[in-house]
Amino acid sequence: MMATSVKAATREVLLDRRLALVGNVSALTAEALRLNQKLAGLEMDVLRVELEIGRSGSSTQLVQDLHETEEGAEAIMNARTACEERIAFAEGEIADVDRELASTANQDRWET
Repeated sequence: MMATSVKAATREVLLDRRLALVGNVSALTAEALRLNQKLAGLEMDVLRVELEIGRSGSSTQLVQDLHETEEGAEAIMNARTACEERIAFAEGEIADVDRELASTANQDRWET
């Protein structure tokens, strides 16, 4: 009976850990989507400035605006890449927890 309560407690800890990790992946995915939307907006700004340069010539201000917008887009791309890496890592942790949960379930089958 003692072993059963320890196994139940272990499973509960694993399930709590899994729930926290899934919540983290959800939050990171929302962040990645926000970054994608922000990047899309910056890409539209780049196109707008490039069109303006094409129409009216390249003024110092337009060239500066273009460079600043491109730098902002690059920073967002880097942030998105980092976010995607954190998602992949968290998904790997979920897979580890899932394997541990499966292992505890397999142990129960062999012990009964």
